[in-house]
Amino acid sequence: MAIFLIVFFLIYGGINTYAFLKARAAFDFDLYVSLPLGLFLALMVMAPLLVRILEGRGMEPLAQSLAWVGYVWMGLIFLFFCAAVVVDLVSLLAWGANAIAGDRLSFLVPSALVRFLVPAAVALGVGLYSLYEAGNLQVETVVIRTSKIPPEVGKVTIVQITDVHLGVTLRQKALNRILDRVRRAQPDLLVSTGDLLDGDICRIDGLVERFRDIQPKYGKFAVTGNHEFYAGVEMAVRCMEEAGFNVLRGERVEVDGVLSVAGVDDPQGKSFDNYAGISERDLLTVSNPDTAGGASDRFSLLLKHQPVVDSAAVGLFDLQLSGHTHKGQIFPFSLLVKMAYPRYGGYYRLPKDSRLYTSRGTGTWGPPMRFLSPPEVTVFHLVAIGNSTENDDRETVYVKDPG
Repeated sequence: MAIFLIVFFLIYGGINTYAFLKARAAFDFDLYVSLPLGLFLALMVMAPLLVRILEGRGMEPLAQSLAWVGYVWMGLIFLFFCAAVVVDLVSLLAWGANAIAGDRLSFLVPSALVRFLVPAAVALGVGLYSLYEAGNLQVETVVIRTSKIPPEVGKVTIVQITDVHLGVTLRQKALNRILDRVRRAQPDLLVSTGDLLDGDICRIDGLVERFRDIQPKYGKFAVTGNHEFYAGVEMAVRCMEEAGFNVLRGERVEVDGVLSVAGVDDPQGKSFDNYAGISERDLLTVSNPDTAGGASDRFSLLLKHQPVVDSAAVGLFDLQLSGHTHKGQIFPFSLLVKMAYPRYGGYYRLPKDSRLYTSRGTGTWGPPMRFLSPPEVTVFHLVAIGNSTENDDRETVYVKDPG
């Protein structure tokens, strides 16, 4: 965690310094402007840490205000940096062409003012749209036809939320919108695949009660994400349990003879106390009374925060539900995320009839912004093969719900 913070502040501080130097080159301002601007940028760099400190001391209103300013700035400065790098590369090419042409193409070389104003305009425009997209919650639907759902059951509807990050920036209004989509899907089973909270939501009036109002037929299940450990895993688990979730920490349960649900702790927990570690193969086989080292006859659902597939467990689960990546949340950061997590968003077929679905996430982390990665609630219909009420004979349909 300490190394992460050091790297984060070095990179984030460097981006803000780069923006400061671009602004000073464009406007040639003096010390009276440089000093307050530098102090503001230093405050923005430290804002994520200061928000945690203020929140931990119960200073919620101040923490919320600083979070909104600091995290929106984080998104804007990231967009500015990406656009400015592109502009600088174009400028470098123009400078090179001008040098080769003996200064006859100097009109192609943009001034320092242009090199600042163009990325600033891009950041502002994309940033405003990103604030809108972050609230444009979508419903994705996946239909899986399987022989592992009893014919007499017909269909099981599972709704997945993940990476909601309830906390200083995402609270009652956003949660109401999320839970409205959940209710409309009429789930038989509700699952949260980590990072449900980003702080102590138990003390935020009404949030826990809103979850309690949703009572699916087969219950609600959750697993920890890395942010549950950052917030304090014991407190986080208590909050989720108060909200009515059965938190699976290296556990597997049978649900009314219809399907099984297994869940594992996020591996980030290894750096903290109270990590419930177990191999997925052991979890899915040893505790399975229906098989001696093989797959269950029931549909097996694996809840795992990060979209990393354990090759030893492939074939022992039918569907792994994950999140964590936010599909990058703000393009072009998604390009880096895809390098770290190749299965960073969407539906994937795996060997031995296993499947993985990686959600883009239901909320936001850090900047309350999204660009080319809208938030989602995901609805899975597990349809028994031979169910006469379903006319679609394709095994899997993955569509965006127009509702």
